[in-house]
Parts: sequence; C-alpha cells; structure tokens
Amino acid sequence: MTEADGTGEFATLLRGLKERSGLSYGVLAKRLHMSTSTLHRYCNGDAVPVDYAPVERLARLCKAGPDELVELHRLWVLADAARRTKPVAAVEEPPAVASEPVPDADPVPDAVPPSAPGKRRSRRVVVLAAAVAVVVAGGAGAFALHLAGGRSSDGGGKDRAGATSSVTPGARSADPSGTASPSPGRKHKPSAGPSRSGAPAGAEPGTPSAPAAGEGTGTPLTVATTPYVYESPCSQHFLIDRPPAEVPPPPLEQDAPNWVGAIGAVASGEQFIKLTVQGTGSDTVVLEDLDVRVMKSGAPLAWNDYSMGVGCGGGVGTKSFGVDLDAPRPVSAPRNGQRDFPYKVSESDPEVFYIKANTKAHDVSWVLELKWSSGTRHGVLKVDDQGRAFRTSADVGRPGYDYPIGAGGWGERAA
Repeated sequence: MTEADGTGEFATLLRGLKERSGLSYGVLAKRLHMSTSTLHRYCNGDAVPVDYAPVERLARLCKAGPDELVELHRLWVLADAARRTKPVAAVEEPPAVASEPVPDADPVPDAVPPSAPGKRRSRRVVVLAAAVAVVVAGGAGAFALHLAGGRSSDGGGKDRAGATSSVTPGARSADPSGTASPSPGRKHKPSAGPSRSGAPAGAEPGTPSAPAAGEGTGTPLTVATTPYVYESPCSQHFLIDRPPAEVPPPPLEQDAPNWVGAIGAVASGEQFIKLTVQGTGSDTVVLEDLDVRVMKSGAPLAWNDYSMGVGCGGGVGTKSFGVDLDAPRPVSAPRNGQRDFPYKVSESDPEVFYIKANTKAHDVSWVLELKWSSGTRHGVLKVDDQGRAFRTSADVGRPGYDYPIGAGGWGERAA
C-alpha cells in the first residue's frame, strides 16, 4: 500500500500518537485487548483495522485532540477502502485428478447409486476442494462455498462495533408534516427527481446495515452515520422508561446503538452525531449545505435520565455544527471553529462532520438533508438513523442516575 491510499499517513499518525503517549506497545496492547504484534502491524502500516473502534480507543488512550481524531478517522476511511479493494492474489490451479473425466453438463445427482461408488462422489470432492483453496488463498475472513442453487454473502450484514448507520436518499421527506430549515445566508439549488428511500424497512435505530446511501443509486457520494458519539462519557445521557434495577450497565461508545435499541433509550438533552461523507468516484462532489427537518416535536419524555460516565473534567469543544432543536426553524450552524459549507469530497478525499443537537424543552424527531452537486447533477441526501428519524428529548427536571466506576450498579445522582 502507498501513501496515496492513506495507509502510510494513517500509520504515521498512529505511531506519532503512540510515541507521544510514552507508553510501550505492550502496555497499550493490553489496554486495547489486542496482541502486541497486531498493534505493531497497525503502527507500521502492515495492516489496517477492519473496524474504527480500536483505532479511536487507541487515540483516546494517547490523549489525541479533536482535530487529530477527525484526521485519524479520515485517513482510516481511505486506508480501509484501499484494503477492501486490494486485488486478490492469483490462485494456482489444483493438480488434475487422475480419474474418469466428468462432463460439465452432467449434473451432480442428489444420491449416488451404490453400484457407482467413487465416480460421481469424487467429482463433488474436487469441486469443494477447489472452493476451499480459493477461500484460503484469498485470505477471506468467512468460510463460504458456492454450490448449485446456493447464495453467499459478502459479509455486509456483519454486526460491527461502532458500525455506521444507513442514509436515505431523497429530495424531500416522505412525511409531509416535516419542515426543512435552510441555514441562513446560504443559497440553495432546487433538488431534482422524486423522493427515494434506501433504508431497510423496520430497521432498529442505530444498528448496522447495508451500504450507505448513494451506492447503487447513481448518487455520486455516500454518507455513513454514527448516531451516538461520546464527546466525553459524562456528556452522553439517555432517557429510559425503566427503573435503575432494570437498566444494564452503560455501554462503550461503539456498543451504544445496540444498547439503545435493546432498551428503547432516547438521547437526553443533546445528541452528538458523526457523518462520514465520501465520493464514489474520482469526480468532485460539492456539498452545498446541510439543512435540518423536524418531523415531530412535542412535550419532553417523563423518563429517568442515565449518564454514561462520571468524574469527567471539562474538555475543549469539538469542531461541529450545532442545532438548536427548540428554535422555531432549527438550522445547522458552525461552532468551535468549524468552517461553514460548502465543502468538496471525492473517493480519495472524504470529510467527517460532527453534529451537536440540543433541546431543553421538547421531544424532537428530526433528520438532516445534505444538498450536493457534481457537474450538471444535483440532489439531496436525507440523513437519518436506519430509516428512522433521530430522536432527542429534553432532560430538565428528570430524576438522574449515575454508574460510578466500581460501584456495580446505578445510583441516584446527587443534586
């Protein structure tokens, strides 16, 4: 792999963080629950992690700053794409079997007659052996054999920790009650074409899914969404309609989507979302604007508030786009030094955006709409959580519970 695909820069940044931390490979590997040799390979550029979660844990252990985290994620996206598109090594043909040749048109019977042992049966063994050789030589992580009438999976449905959620393409929300709010001072192009939905029906919010929007739809970009990002563990709260005794321990960030889906939690007070936007080809795609569409707004939930961490110190705010969900027409506005739109992306130059939405008075269901153009084409991508709107509810006045380290259970938050 070369510097052009991001792998070299990714490894260089990892090594720099490791050296700055003053910790040995052995100490870091133990804290990351991986082998020392694996960590060596990541930092030397000999391998790229399949998931971003261990990379982010390493960066936070090494006290990476917000800008370093954004750059590290950008380089990992490039390196991971290069890893997945790396050509498979050629596979040597297996030696010929010295047995009676079998015509390709002769089907394999369901049962082999006792009078003909070895002939038809040996052919099946050869087919399976060849398939195994291909899988092993190709370095596939999963064992899959292609037999007549069978179907195989490319692993796209694997439940990956911290995996991204889907995005629904479309020029307009399917819900006529939703209202999009353009950010002030920005010019907009009319979107082309009817609304299309690429999210799976009935998908649980926050769970991993098939390819992000744009893949296979003719849209020249994809957007992958991480619906729950911990700016710090103490900043992340959830409202849950359960007593403390029925709430499991707080999850790590990469496990938050499944945890939320299992117990019906709702982001409390604020929601911090990460968008990874990448072109699908060499053509440049201009990201013109990011609008907010409120689908539903009502009284805040009368549920208990649970914090994901305790004892955190104050930190520097991450560059992001803020959204005040209590505003009559919420908009996305740059915060903490974030540059405003437009941006440009391509397959080799992705962008990572953080969205921080807040509410102190409502229970709000909302989505984002990303306006794009590329040459003569233009449109809108509706960004949501697996086909469902993001949901954030105010936590003012709600009973609060914390999970102190070593306590083994939830305790009532001190006033």
